Amino acid sequence: MTNYQSDLLRLMNDRGYIHQLTDADGLDRLAAKTIIPGYVGFDATATSLHVGNLVQIMLLRRLQQAGHKPIVVMGGGTTKVGDPSGKDEVRKLLDNEGINANIASIRSSFERFLTFGDGPTDAIMVNNADWLDSLKYIPFLRDVGRHFTINRMLTFDSVKLRLDREQPLTFLEFNYMILQAYDFLELSRQHACRLQLGGSDQWGNIVNGIELGRRIDSAELFGLTTPLITKADGSKMGKSVDGAIWLNEDRLSPYDYWQFWRNTDDRDVGKFMRLFTDIDLDEISRLEALQGAEINEAKKILADAATAMAHGSDAAANAATTAQKTFEQGQSGGDLPVLEVTADQISVLNALVTIGFCASKGEAKRMIAGGGARVDDEQIKEPGTMITMANTDIKISAGKKKHGLLRRAV
Repeated sequence: MTNYQSDLLRLMNDRGYIHQLTDADGLDRLAAKTIIPGYVGFDATATSLHVGNLVQIMLLRRLQQAGHKPIVVMGGGTTKVGDPSGKDEVRKLLDNEGINANIASIRSSFERFLTFGDGPTDAIMVNNADWLDSLKYIPFLRDVGRHFTINRMLTFDSVKLRLDREQPLTFLEFNYMILQAYDFLELSRQHACRLQLGGSDQWGNIVNGIELGRRIDSAELFGLTTPLITKADGSKMGKSVDGAIWLNEDRLSPYDYWQFWRNTDDRDVGKFMRLFTDIDLDEISRLEALQGAEINEAKKILADAATAMAHGSDAAANAATTAQKTFEQGQSGGDLPVLEVTADQISVLNALVTIGFCASKGEAKRMIAGGGARVDDEQIKEPGTMITMANTDIKISAGKKKHGLLRRAV
């Protein structure tokens, strides 16, 4: 194990965040003696971030916990271009209004994880449109573009992937890596930012920014990337069979968020606790060593901690109570989604689609054919089944994880 002297790198190392460092010794020395402003960039392509972004948010949280200053960079400018990293096709372009609406919606997530303010270690949020939108094309090419060679840019994985698959890479997207490098230069100038953090797929972009700062301003900048976070089964962290695990409550209920963590593979419990919670490391070592049914208690602790961080302790407690009532006591918890039905009957197909468990009646039919649809815990075998409404709530389930209530409208 590496013997770092700074609280920052010790914390990052002990919790499993470090994959690559541009200058480990230099960053360690700097972090041990002064406050380092560090940033992560997030493009505003949706109204919410998701669990796939969570490790990057946690990097900023750890930065602040170690006494340094987090800078959240919202890509109001770069979102208009689109990051080709990890993408097989051109991303849909958003207009200014859509991008700004997404940024406003996303901010609420960061306020759960970071302390914002005007203090030396308080987090700030900036928008790279503030400097990218005002760039003049010819001066930018002369001052910045001359530091990038096409030869080297063609070697980056984000570019090679598209070209190897003979998929289009637009000139617009090709500029993304230059703009991201320029972000680091501007942040260094405006906010004395010395560190960029990101996923391993951003390594090339981070190195570009470091080199640009050195060549133009003789700035000493640093980069840190995290490993690709995968689940024990090899699948990518942040995805489920039902789609993205969103951080915003209007995209995914706290109950469903809690359930995502509760369903963690036994082998991932310790790793996810280190990465995504503030649980003490000694306690994590104890919990991840549990065997058999006891590991389920550790999963609940993980779910409680992760949900409290994203949605607050009350939401986490309510989700846990709902889960206990639904699964352990056979009752209906208060956090389950509710579909109010005005008629005396509703078809199972309509109920599954309207409550949001299936995207179409075709999908609902496949759910029923696969044995995954249940009403009051009884398996539904026929797609034409009608549900007769009563004065009490009726539980409807799709698979093992989606549960809701059908309620007679008053």
